[in-house]
Amino acid sequence: MKVLNLKALLGNAGIKQSVLARELNLSPAAVSQIINHDQWPTKSADQIKVKIMGFLRQNGVGEAEMSAAFEAADPTEMPNNDQATGISLEDIMLLKKHRLTQAARRAFNLSRDPFAEVRSQEEVYLTPDARYVREAMRATARHGGFLAVVGESGAGKSTLRRDLAEWIVREHQQIITIEPYVLGMEDNDIKGKTLKSSHIAEAIMAALAPRENVKRSPEAKFRQVHEALRQSYRAGNRHLLVIEEAHGLPIPTLKHLKRFFELEDGFSKLLGIVLVGQTELAEKLDERNPSVREVVQRCELVHLRPLDLELENYLNHRMSLANKTLSDVMDDGAIDALRVKLSGRGNYSVLYPLAVHNVLTAAFNEAAELGIPRLNADLIREV
Repeated sequence: MKVLNLKALLGNAGIKQSVLARELNLSPAAVSQIINHDQWPTKSADQIKVKIMGFLRQNGVGEAEMSAAFEAADPTEMPNNDQATGISLEDIMLLKKHRLTQAARRAFNLSRDPFAEVRSQEEVYLTPDARYVREAMRATARHGGFLAVVGESGAGKSTLRRDLAEWIVREHQQIITIEPYVLGMEDNDIKGKTLKSSHIAEAIMAALAPRENVKRSPEAKFRQVHEALRQSYRAGNRHLLVIEEAHGLPIPTLKHLKRFFELEDGFSKLLGIVLVGQTELAEKLDERNPSVREVVQRCELVHLRPLDLELENYLNHRMSLANKTLSDVMDDGAIDALRVKLSGRGNYSVLYPLAVHNVLTAAFNEAAELGIPRLNADLIREV
């Protein structure tokens, strides 16, 4: 790594690299590459040097010191005035959604965007947590049960839900999936529309008996639902109710789900239930909450955790989708920097697929613009 004396000059003058980046109208990543690697934007290197010299003069740096600003220095003597820090969950959720540019795909010879949504079961990467969740969802679909899958935004919950749907079709499982629409759903009627038990009943009837008129009175409607489930079950079908964005379910509806779950034909449960939601769902299903105690006693709560130790294997898998190896596009320092960047403040990790994809897509785009052949630690820290 060729570090320039410019880094020491900035440190001694108390100037952050981010301030210099704003002055030059460059990205922090571009300035980091100049200072730490002597890599300059090819079309404007001379102009940038002139601007840097003027900026240093304005901040009281002497001519003698500036004369060696662009010469190589001993990295061990350089101050670390732009220390890399973790990023909070709130920061990650506010990250701009990045798309891989055509220039980046061309520069790194990527046959496809390695961070695009998966297109088949074979492309799904399974951590130990994800593998357990997948099998739990399949078991609930086959044999019944009440399962709540919880994870942060971008943790891979929707991918596993799609994997379940494809598995049912591919394996010719005689399972009818019922998915109520949750557009605009909120847990109270002030912020949006609540999903009520009557709406779930209507969704079940639409899936099992679409030509049958749904009864109006609650008693008749739920008796009709029970009979439709019973007749379908005796015809050899299994039934699975899947509710996405389940953190938006109001407490009364969560309590009513227990009654749907208890619909039976003899000893056989007629309806399996899978809830998929963010961490607020786990808070609602807290066993210390007396209003949902009966639900919690019947519901298995499983969490999708961050990639953490699986990060390198996950990245290898994603790059293989674009016919690349990880070492082709990232050095070891870049992987470590990514882990640090997304490890959060304190011990809270936000190494979820969506956050990883956002950071690396931004880094690839920046690297293509700067002419950097492989992602490095400084680039990852600065995007």
